[in-house]
Order: sequence, then structure tokens, then C-alpha cells
Amino acid sequence: MNRRDFMSLSLSGVTGALFEPSRTMDWSGVLRTSADSPVLRIRTDLERPAIPFLSWDTEGGDRARINLLRHGSGVSLRVRVGEQWRPAEQLVTKPQLYADGGASYRVSIAAGSLLVWFIHPSGGQLALRLSAEAAEPDGATGIELVFPFDPRVTPTTALPSAWTEDRNLVLPAVISAPDFGQMLLESETHPDLKGRLIGSRENQTVDLVLELPLLQVGAPCKIGLTPVHLQPPKGMEDQQLWRLARRGWFNAWQSSSKWGGEGRAFNSPAGILANNVISDPCSMSLPFYADAAYWIPEIARGISIVRLARQSAEWWMERGTSTEGVVTGYWDYQTFLDANTGPLLTAWDYVEATGDDGWLERWVDRLELIADYLARRDADGDGLVEATQSGNPNTLSQPARGCSWWDALNSGHKDGYTNAVIYRAWRCLADLESRLGRRAQQARYDGLADRLKAAYASALYNPKTGWFAWWRSADGQLHDYATPVVNGMAVEYGLVPPEEGKRILDRLWKRIHTAGFHHFELGLPCALVPVHRSDYLLPDSLGCPKKEDGADTFGTYMNGGITAGQVLHFLAAHYVIGEPEKADPILRAMLRREVQGEFENGVRNKFPEGVDWTTWDGKPCGYEGYLADVYLFLQAIVLREASLRRRYYRPLGFR
Repeated sequence: MNRRDFMSLSLSGVTGALFEPSRTMDWSGVLRTSADSPVLRIRTDLERPAIPFLSWDTEGGDRARINLLRHGSGVSLRVRVGEQWRPAEQLVTKPQLYADGGASYRVSIAAGSLLVWFIHPSGGQLALRLSAEAAEPDGATGIELVFPFDPRVTPTTALPSAWTEDRNLVLPAVISAPDFGQMLLESETHPDLKGRLIGSRENQTVDLVLELPLLQVGAPCKIGLTPVHLQPPKGMEDQQLWRLARRGWFNAWQSSSKWGGEGRAFNSPAGILANNVISDPCSMSLPFYADAAYWIPEIARGISIVRLARQSAEWWMERGTSTEGVVTGYWDYQTFLDANTGPLLTAWDYVEATGDDGWLERWVDRLELIADYLARRDADGDGLVEATQSGNPNTLSQPARGCSWWDALNSGHKDGYTNAVIYRAWRCLADLESRLGRRAQQARYDGLADRLKAAYASALYNPKTGWFAWWRSADGQLHDYATPVVNGMAVEYGLVPPEEGKRILDRLWKRIHTAGFHHFELGLPCALVPVHRSDYLLPDSLGCPKKEDGADTFGTYMNGGITAGQVLHFLAAHYVIGEPEKADPILRAMLRREVQGEFENGVRNKFPEGVDWTTWDGKPCGYEGYLADVYLFLQAIVLREASLRRRYYRPLGFR
């Protein structure tokens, strides 16, 4: 049968003008409901049952010109006949294309058994319908719809209504294509369809596989993709800023796919919030995602993102916590102090957002186990939590890691970053205990936080510079790299009085200017002076200098490079002390860059190609390419508003 014979076929109940024969039909549509006008673009295929091009731009820009699917592939069906799975394109198919961009495919499963796939784009939406004709017992015994996404373009992932125990996703689900936008995937006829998210970190692939029902004549399966716009946090006043950030806000939520497997030392299950869809889940990063979820608990009808954050915390508490309460950071590393803060802070976000005290009652003992490990790490009884790493020069060598998210730094012993996070975590756990009326436990964790706060400045303040050092090592030395991150956290969380906080921030601003940094659209460097080689992960980690003074790689990765997410603390510190005019210009410059999608360049997994970190002049010096942690900075748009700050910082007892 030739092409023109194919085109002569028609389907009962299908409308639309036929399209003249060609290889594919390319179509773009705009949903004319608002000024934002989401755009959907698809390309249907005349020779095989597939959609080789699928893309969208939910803000009405031109991103839809770039295919989200892997080259040479397409959204397609596979059919199981008996025990054998076969791609539908290997079966006899009669296609038909329509001028509106739609198509229909009649796929012969077996003698007398037809599967009909109808594709209909309309505005910014896409409708798919599958039905059976003249089904016979020897027809399909299984049907799957496969979306082959290309994470090198952007790490498209799924945020479903739930993940099952065997790590399958349940519809409805938001299909999130960072910096392209989000589409709600749901079935009108089969609302609880399940699917799988399968990836390969080595091959850089992501497949979303929907498990379709066995079709009966007269009972079709209907699936739709509809644009999603995230609603602003309750009570937020600045709607203009929200419109700039709402699509990027989704970028903090990356469900992992199932990748790795047998023969790999490390891998990932599906459905854990992670660096990106084919990268590592990291417990110390979990609060970044949970904090973003706290502000908008429900991202679409039937989908609670804060519940997905809670499920990730449960996974860490069940699978990644030792009997002593040590939480694994990632892989098999159990030396990250902030790993233990991940479940604690996520628990507060979830319970505060949902009021689910029943969940809290079930998990509070586990949360206390995790928190008490941190308390036992106060080795000298001064109130600060000491890391297992000494922080002494030249003591951190691969494969070891530092004590925090900043794992390439030789931070240890009395570390400013981890102790600030632990302070907030203890305060949040005390707040949770108060919900349950557990006054003794509340007093215990508030007491631990009080002692930490009392010890913080005396241990870490450097009178020579007038700000906090990053860490004090076991040999008594201060390791001071003029860090906006640690100092921002100390001011933001109230570890220093507001007036002193203002003076610290003013001194850092002077250092920023004398250092000559001015590319605020990138964010801020994590350190304003070079990190010594002896204070870096040795002998040759990313950004590790060859010279002891660190000048040769200064501005690269954790040797003073820039990653946008951690800039939040410096911005928030200014809002807390009442100086928004100093933070807003940085925030607005970063928002302009974020709107252009320039804080990621797809999954790279190769140093120094990833723009998840940049040098001071904007050159890539990261390796992920896409790092969900980067989008932490967007929370500055809510923390700049006093009423929202009061909600978020309430456990800290101020503002």
C-alpha cells in the first residue's frame, strides 16, 4: 500500500481536513486565554505511529522551537502480543494526518484486532485517544505509551500525585520541562493510570512510560496534556515578581528516575527529589526543595508537591539512616552534618503546610533519633556541633568529602554553615514538638539551639575582618574566606544581633566592591578571597588549585565560584535586617537571567561544562549542567515580604 492509499483512509467520528502527503506534519498552537498564551508544538509522522517532535512554552515564548524528545525517537506505542513486546512501528499501520496538526494511526495487532491512536492538538493542549476495534482474544495483552525525553536539552521529569511502594508513579502528574514549562498529564477515562520513570545517567536518557489499560471496543482511553501555571504563595503581594519566577520555581523539583542498577556502586530509585532526573538524591539538599514546596503545597489539582517532599524524607529516614541516627548524604557518605537536617526541616515544611499531626506522631521518634545524633556531636560541650572532619590544613583527601553541601571544601570541626542549618533544624523540631504538646522535648531542642546560638559568634567571628569565618579547625585556626553564604545565614537566622548583622553585611559589601565583582545577574561568589589548596579536597578535585594561595583557580567551582541557590541567604539577610534596597537589585538581575533559562544548560555530567556553577565572568565551571539546588534563590521573592517572612522564620522566634 503506498502513501496515497494511506491518505484515503478515514476514521468514523474524526473530524479535520486531510493533509497532503509528506514525511511529517508540523504544528504550533497557542492557547488564547491570557497574555501568557502557552504554546504547544508537535510534529506527527506519516510513515510510522509516532510524534517525533513535542515541545511547549507555557509562558508564550519561543522555547517550543526546541524538541524535548531525543533525536531519532518519538512519542510512541509499544504493544505486547502474548509475552512479546513490540514497538507499534513494527506493526502494520495505516496513518492519516490532518491539517490541524492531528493524526490517526490504525495499528494491526493481530488478525481482526486493531488499535486506533488519535492525536489532536488544540491551542496549547494535546489530546490523545486510544481505542480498540474488533478486538479478538489473540490481540494485545499490554499497551504502553512512551515519551523519550532528552535531558541534555532539559531534564524533563514527572511530579505525580503519588509514588507507589514499587516506585511507579500515579496520574495525574505534572510533566515538568525546566525553562520550557509544565503540562498536566491526566486521563479522563482512567484517572489512576500508572507509569514508570526510567533513566540512564551514562547514556543521558529519560523515558516516561505510561501503562495503558487493555482496551475494549467502545471504551477508549483518553489522555490529555494541559499547560500549568503555578499559583503564587498565599498572601504574596508582588504579582509582577511572581510572574517572572513561577515557571522557574518548578525547577527546584526534580523527581529522580530509576537509573543505575546491578553492577553499579551507586544508583537511584524513581521518585526521590534529586539534583536532577538522572543524578543523585542528596539528603542535605532536601530542605531546598521542601522549602519551595512549603510555599505552594499543591501544584495542580490532585498533586501535592509538599507530600512528594515528605515521601522523599521518609525514604531517607527508612533507607538512609543508621541505627545511631546518622543520615547518609549521598552515595555511602555518612560524614555530612547537614544530611541530618534534611528530614528535620522537610518534616517542618510538610506539617506546617498541611497540619498533618498524625504523620508527625508516627515519625517524631525517628526525627528525634536524627536530631539527637547531632546533639551528641557536640564533642567539647560548648554548644556547637563538631564535624568528624578536623578541618585542619591538608587533611581532606579523596575519596573523602567535607562536612557539608560544600563537599569540596576542607571545612570541619566547628563549621559555620552546618551549625547555622542545625540551629534552624533544632528550632523547627522544637516547634513540631510543641504541636504535639511534648513540652519536655520542645524545651530540649530549644535549649540545644540556645546553646548553639550562644557559642556561634565566639567560635567563628573574626575580629580582624569583622565577619564570620567559614570554619574553625581542630587546631584552633580560623579559615576565613569572606563568604557571603555563611555570613548571610548567620544574619538571616538571627545568630547575630541585627545591628551587628548590618555591620557585617556592610563590610562584605565593601569587599565585594574592592574585589571588582559586578556580574550580579550570576548571583554572588561563595568566597571573595581564594581558598588555599590546603583547605580544598586533595589532590585534584574540581576547582582544586595547584598553588597554595589558591589564586590559580580562584573563581572556579567551590574556590570562589558562583552557584545561584546559595545566594538566597545573603539576600534574605538584608530583608531580615530591613535593608531591601541592597538585595533587590541583585534579585532582579538574577530573575532576568532566570527568565532566559540561563542558570542551566541541560544535563552535562562533565566538568567544567555545566552552568550550575560559573566563574565571575559567567563561564561554566560546574559539572551537573542542571542542579535543582540552584533555584533556591527564587525564594527571595517571598522572603522580601514581611508577612511571609514571619510565617517562615516563626520557629526562630523573630521577624
